[in-house]
Amino acid sequence: MAPPNKLCLVLVIFLSIFSLSSLPTTAIIPKANISFSVPSSQLVENLCNGKAVQNRRFCLEALSTPEVIAAMDTTQLGTLIMKLGAANAKATLNLYNEIIKKPGSPQALKALNICVEAYKYAILSFEMVSSELVEDPETANYDVAVIGPEIANCEKELINAKVQAPRLLAGNRFVKYYVSMGYEITSTLELENPNEY
Repeated sequence: MAPPNKLCLVLVIFLSIFSLSSLPTTAIIPKANISFSVPSSQLVENLCNGKAVQNRRFCLEALSTPEVIAAMDTTQLGTLIMKLGAANAKATLNLYNEIIKKPGSPQALKALNICVEAYKYAILSFEMVSSELVEDPETANYDVAVIGPEIANCEKELINAKVQAPRLLAGNRFVKYYVSMGYEITSTLELENPNEY
């Protein structure tokens, strides 16, 4: 593993690059105590108050962009959540790929590779769910739910291999939050259209 100072420098560079990108970085790395000039919509409020949502504050902050606030219905909001989830998973996957390049134990390398595969799966699933929201919310609900166990297995492997990487664990936590938001939105879609599926 890299010395802590080197890892901190890599993380600072990584975060700086993402803060300059066009992706909604507040959704990828929410900051505490941010006051937003854009009030949340009732649609976002209802979603973030849902039973499945693991972190209401994260939900409100991640969904505070003007594009999300302008979502006119549950399907549009769900599509935007899946895009944010995929963007978050891609950012975390990039971090895993960078850390894999550093020297480490065989156990750490194995754990990191398991996580890389979990994140590839998560990205594909978030993207797939986006297309399923209109045609089959029940399948979308299942497909977003199965991302969670993949990420949980990744976390277990990191812990067992004694990989000390707080940023990776934070990325895992954020993906789980997006999964819970995705589960809530797909459950809502199922309830809105019970006879269509």
